[in-house]
Amino acid sequence: MRARKILRLSGADARDFLQGLITSDVSKIDQGLVYAALLTPQGKYLADFFLAADGADVLLDADADQAEALLKRLTMYRLRSKVDITPTDLQVMRGTGPAPAGALADPRHGDLGWRLIGTEGGEDDSDWEALHVAHCIPRSGIELGPDSYILEAGFETLNGVDFRKGCYVGQEVTARMKHKTELRKGLRVVEISGAAPVGSDITAGGKVVGTLFSQSGGRAIAYLRFDRAKEDMTAGEAQLHWQP
Repeated sequence: MRARKILRLSGADARDFLQGLITSDVSKIDQGLVYAALLTPQGKYLADFFLAADGADVLLDADADQAEALLKRLTMYRLRSKVDITPTDLQVMRGTGPAPAGALADPRHGDLGWRLIGTEGGEDDSDWEALHVAHCIPRSGIELGPDSYILEAGFETLNGVDFRKGCYVGQEVTARMKHKTELRKGLRVVEISGAAPVGSDITAGGKVVGTLFSQSGGRAIAYLRFDRAKEDMTAGEAQLHWQP
């Protein structure tokens, strides 16, 4: 598991503050983990994270490489809101077997098991790479980057965006992509024979049609341009097959 960092949001306005910024409905944290993203005003990805209730406070479970920038961005938005945002020493455990007391289900997919925020971190011996690939679960620094749009990355299927919650940063662009356009690009699981480095161009008919990402067990996550992608494609020395 990539290193995680837990931020604590406390104060009378903590939940309302987040509700106006992020892609998911903060009120649902009283029922379990919430998966969400923070976007630019142009609707592009900045960070994804989990939210958990800790009494009246909110714990934000983010990729450690994104935590500092995320803290600065949230602080910039704070203005006069009654909310404090502080780093913690808490850690994350995850697994797919029997869940320990206090663990919460991963909201992205049932096969991803549980997560537990506490004093110890780590993960069980599940084949996490295979799980991510099988269910097309994107990860920051791999499939998710500054040019990503969350609908192309599958966030609707992963319970990472709520179209009924009201406004948030980047909402207008995201809603337009949902209701007024047909997605022409996106992440898909493809069959792969051989291997190629993450970030390799995928080609078909001599044209670049996408980018290859995580790979496991004869399958891979690929970002494809749907109008150019074919059933049979290549990435470096690897052969790819996709059923549109």
